[in-house]
Amino acid sequence: MNDTLSAPSPTPSGTAVRAAHAIREAVLNEVRKAVVGQDEALELMLCGLIAGGHILLEGVPGVAKTLMAKALSRSIGAEFKRIQFTPDLMPADILGTSVFDLKTQGFTLVRGPIFTDLLLTDEINRAPAKTQSALLEAMQERSVSMEGRVLPLSPLFTVFATQNPVESEGTYPLPEAQLDRFLLKIEVGYPAPEEEDAILASVHRGFDAGDLQRAGVNAAVAKEGLLAARGALNEVTVEPPVLAYVRKLVSATRSSSRIRLGAGPRAGVHLLLAAKALAALRGRGFVTPDDVRFLAAPVLKHRLLLSPDAELDGATPSDVLREVVHGVEVPR
Repeated sequence: MNDTLSAPSPTPSGTAVRAAHAIREAVLNEVRKAVVGQDEALELMLCGLIAGGHILLEGVPGVAKTLMAKALSRSIGAEFKRIQFTPDLMPADILGTSVFDLKTQGFTLVRGPIFTDLLLTDEINRAPAKTQSALLEAMQERSVSMEGRVLPLSPLFTVFATQNPVESEGTYPLPEAQLDRFLLKIEVGYPAPEEEDAILASVHRGFDAGDLQRAGVNAAVAKEGLLAARGALNEVTVEPPVLAYVRKLVSATRSSSRIRLGAGPRAGVHLLLAAKALAALRGRGFVTPDDVRFLAAPVLKHRLLLSPDAELDGATPSDVLREVVHGVEVPR
């Protein structure tokens, strides 16, 4: 796998790289018709789509997490379904179940909402572990085992999961095995004052977050075009010093005395893939150390467990990861 990932690209301006860059500009222009600000979060979400990974969005209610996922889905012409996670949600509510048909006198498989292109699992940390674990096979294998059969999911299948901060009432922290399946964890914060003014003005003019068609959000690219743009990962060059930098960053999380559980090999693979996707989206055929540093936090911080001493000091994974990244020499 590493040999393939580090293979030289044909040219810095490969066809798929140009396509990925064009998709970034077109999609962001459409999504901005509904979403004010949050450009960095939207770019990271696109990065996850190009890299073929799943996205965890964390933030307090009302900061447009759901709206961003809906608008992004509409801008790429993808089928979109949403599940509102609750404490009584069962795995069958996600995967589907067999229903007896009186006409045929047999059982018919009724597929659940997981059979889609983009699946928004809203407030994923409000469902119990049994239901959360129902997503694991689908997220990793892009298939579902039901009734003794393995049913493939869409090649574009991507989970956008929203999560309230763990301090909120009625939440269940996601298990480490499931967190590790998310390529990126994006923290969605409050808008800047001028952005909040723009939101209020937009609503005053009649904007309705539930009617994206009226807002003018249209498909900027067909989903087949997005799948083709994933070929950019094979066109992006990663020089040996940058590849080593990825490994050193991940390894450093395992040797820090302030981290009880560091990032595993999958984290390194995800960091590499995300960096290649980001370079392509920005129109470059090569990965820079800045790409890797920019993505270190969203790729790594949700995979870390802090030591008791760090927790007693009031440190957060972001704080400790910042220290770790600062301690690793950047290749020149």
